[in-house]
Amino acid sequence: MKDHHRRKRSGGGDLFGWWRRWGRFFLFSLSIFLFSSFAFSPSLRIFRESFRPVLLSTWRNPPPLSASSITTTTISDDHPTVDRRLLSPHPSLEIRDAVNFPDQTLLFLKHPPNPLEFTKHAIHCAYYPPSSTSPSLHLPPISIDAQILRCPTPPRGFLISVSFDRSDGRHPPPSHPHQWHSLAYEALIDSKDNTTVVFVKGLNLRPERLADASRFACVYGWDFSRPRYLLTSDAVSVAQEIVRCRTPLSVLNPKPNSTSGVIKASVIFKRFRALPLVVPSVARPVPVPPARRRRAHALCACTMVRNQARFLREWVTYHARVGVERWFVYDNNSDDDIEATVDSMAFNVTRHPWPWIKTQEAGFAHCALRARAACEWVAFIDVDEFLHLPNRTAVASMREVLAEQPNDVGEVRASCHSFGPSGRKRAPARGVTAGYTCRMASPERHKSIVRPEALDDSLMNVVHHFHLREGFGYVNLERSAVVINHYKYQVWEVFKEKFYRRVATYVADWHDKENEGSKDRAPGLGTEAVEPPDWAGRFCEVHDTGLRDWVIREFAEPGTGRLAWEAGGGRRRD
Repeated sequence: MKDHHRRKRSGGGDLFGWWRRWGRFFLFSLSIFLFSSFAFSPSLRIFRESFRPVLLSTWRNPPPLSASSITTTTISDDHPTVDRRLLSPHPSLEIRDAVNFPDQTLLFLKHPPNPLEFTKHAIHCAYYPPSSTSPSLHLPPISIDAQILRCPTPPRGFLISVSFDRSDGRHPPPSHPHQWHSLAYEALIDSKDNTTVVFVKGLNLRPERLADASRFACVYGWDFSRPRYLLTSDAVSVAQEIVRCRTPLSVLNPKPNSTSGVIKASVIFKRFRALPLVVPSVARPVPVPPARRRRAHALCACTMVRNQARFLREWVTYHARVGVERWFVYDNNSDDDIEATVDSMAFNVTRHPWPWIKTQEAGFAHCALRARAACEWVAFIDVDEFLHLPNRTAVASMREVLAEQPNDVGEVRASCHSFGPSGRKRAPARGVTAGYTCRMASPERHKSIVRPEALDDSLMNVVHHFHLREGFGYVNLERSAVVINHYKYQVWEVFKEKFYRRVATYVADWHDKENEGSKDRAPGLGTEAVEPPDWAGRFCEVHDTGLRDWVIREFAEPGTGRLAWEAGGGRRRD
């Protein structure tokens, strides 16, 4: 019996000893956990605004630039801060942001308007090694366009800046580039409902499907490295690359003399981690003016181009005759002096730099919001697509066609006829409308003209047509009334340039062996950049000279016969 009680007391003593050794540690850990849960609670509110902690992501840099003159090793993605006191920045130049694309790095500059010294030949891209306060490599830029400088991709871990004279040390503070695969790149404030529309790369959502908005929120701030001072707002719709959120009052109505003019907007994923993850951002929200009761233009056109300046004059001049009154040209990294072409035309054409690759649908959504205030209808067509009215005795312009549509029609669709090289080996000097006259028999796809006010708030769009708000529908136009001549398969020298690096989503590069069945590809061509022997005669099933004949009658100059868009051609005719 004594032994039994001795063993019982011994067991209790062991338990008490264990509690003395570990109990205090357990209580201390529990208190730390409870304190952390309260301190970082999403419901914590300060000054009537919701402030939520967010984690900044760490992105790996792209492969290093090949440069034998430097060592491209790096020990970490966390680059030390450069001591800006050691720099002598150019007094009139600032690098606002930098973004790494797969083949180049974009620097977004802030400088006085029309500076004479900021030219491709006067400026260099400067690369800073890890832990260095001075650049070790200078390279000429790929191109410079207004406030966008395109540079060769920096070596891994390097910061990037610009320089004017390698000897005087005038270098703006260097910047660590953001990675394009995950980035908030544009933002608009929609005045219709005071929401912020953020365009984000890397959401990886399913096309033409609404996502669960409760998984996302927008975040606003000046410095995303200071999470305590970021302002969040719940998302109301999420689709494709577009997140729409309610705009906080402090963003809509900034205080006088505040720095809110440079505030950025981004997106956070709310349910993927214990703490939300904020997407890096270069997006500064720009207000969109409200729609007027009576819009200035009955019909506008929006397009996205890359190195299509030589075709732009014909496309604009022709469509002015069929009823288009204003053009929005989204320039997707052209280097063919398109700005000079736009400035030289006597029409209401505005060029909007759109450097973001493979974002055509997002660009069209961006354009639809911008055009809504001034345009009753907007046509979303490419510069090789021409609205053709075969029966011009019945309908003289597209404005007449659109005026006949009921108020509940938010979109009209026109079938596309795809034209081939029409036996040509070289690009026609008189333009595509007069040069290509042979097409496929069956129409391919359709393109749309929409009322911007009828678009769904998600701004979902695929292949040039949008989802509409409830209460609006669409109509298919009769081909005898309106059809689109799509000069898709032109002479080989033009075709291979167009398909080498498309702005569309579905075929990123036609050399890649993916999406080989897509209609964006040429049937039977495959992925090789080799001209088939019979290319000039392909895609020719129906000889169609209807548009060519009308163009020559309407645009040829008496005496010379030159068309209005030819070199030395005729004058503008309204």
